[in-house]
Amino acid sequence: MNSLFADGTRLARRDVMRMGAWASLAALLPAGFAHADPADDATMRNIAQFMARWVGPGKYPGLVCCLGLPGQQSRFALRGEEGFTDADHVTPDSLFRIYSMTKPITGMAAMMLVAEGKLGLDQPLADILPRFARMPVQVTPDGSLGDVRPAKSPILIRHLMTHTSGLGYVIVQQGPLRKAYADAGLVAGRVTRLSIPGISVEPSISSLEAFADKLAELPLVYEPGTKWSYSVGLDLLGRVIEVVSGEPFDQFLQRRLFEPCGMTSTWFQVPRSEAHRLTTNYGAIGENLFPIDRGSDSIFLDKPAFPFGGSGLVSSPRDYDRFLTMLANYGLAGDTRVMSEAAVRAGTGNLLPPGVLAPTLMGAPSHFGAGGRVGIGAEAGIFGWAGAAGTVGTVDMRHGVRSSIFVQFMPPTSSQLLRDYQTALRADVQANFTRS
Repeated sequence: MNSLFADGTRLARRDVMRMGAWASLAALLPAGFAHADPADDATMRNIAQFMARWVGPGKYPGLVCCLGLPGQQSRFALRGEEGFTDADHVTPDSLFRIYSMTKPITGMAAMMLVAEGKLGLDQPLADILPRFARMPVQVTPDGSLGDVRPAKSPILIRHLMTHTSGLGYVIVQQGPLRKAYADAGLVAGRVTRLSIPGISVEPSISSLEAFADKLAELPLVYEPGTKWSYSVGLDLLGRVIEVVSGEPFDQFLQRRLFEPCGMTSTWFQVPRSEAHRLTTNYGAIGENLFPIDRGSDSIFLDKPAFPFGGSGLVSSPRDYDRFLTMLANYGLAGDTRVMSEAAVRAGTGNLLPPGVLAPTLMGAPSHFGAGGRVGIGAEAGIFGWAGAAGTVGTVDMRHGVRSSIFVQFMPPTSSQLLRDYQTALRADVQANFTRS
């Protein structure tokens, strides 16, 4: 979750942890889940009631929820409009800023290259980007830029996927390193054209190549492979993908992932012709919402500085479910083989370096895979992540179940909406299971 709405480092870290916990919603599905009759209106009754509580004047303009059961077409629950001043009803094809739900897409793209032998999980990053060969590390994280020592270990490809590279993040770091990132344009995301304290972000450097080169000039926060710390690793992985594949990162995603999955509404730049489908994003101050990026004139209609592999995509609920369904089917989109089964199993499994403690999200221990959280214990088999504007997408790899919610407000921790959704989803799942 790329919380570009961060108001200080402590808020950013807390939001990251909370969103990661919400990315485990599919863990609510018990073993032996019973398929509900698609004609049964009670299937998503509690989710419908949840939506009625949260959508309307003085609340939120619109919501889309999706639940995909094994062997069945996904069901979408819809309520409201694409914005308070936008009369278009939300649909499964409405467009939402998915922010850090981009990360699993980038991670799986890299796993394709790993499966093809063009990239290795434990291959040093410097093999591909030589500027990262001798990286300094801060003696004190977020301390003086001059107080550094040589890194003991190289950055590996698995480190980029799992936030264990030691790289920083402008939304997480503080002090001199955060300023150095901002001044250098190492800002991998965008929110609004407006200048709003706590929401607006600094301009990004001009290209993915320049981003990688400049990033190599600044010290690491932590020794590679020793600590989970939210970072720009997935954005840098985009540069790795384009160097190894020999084609621009965004074109690789389009050719190798979006087209074979049938994802026709997923872009780094939304075409002007599709602006009518783009929802409005809102900033939240207490219970009050104000528009920070209207669909009709969104910053996502402009070409980005470069394709942000950690936060840059806009997608539709239907499209993202197609991605999750491909994972649930271990690489198959219908009859089309998009990824090898081995690549999906590895990418949705634990890729953390040996001995590294997994991030504890809302008190629930977890592992981490190719750009997404991997549940353990009662949540075993759950893979997914969340976005800074309130979107969450997960897949239960054991049971083939997909669940997602799409809404647009920042920060998503400003209300209990996502927690309420989790409760509603649990109730519907239990009800369907009881009826079996």
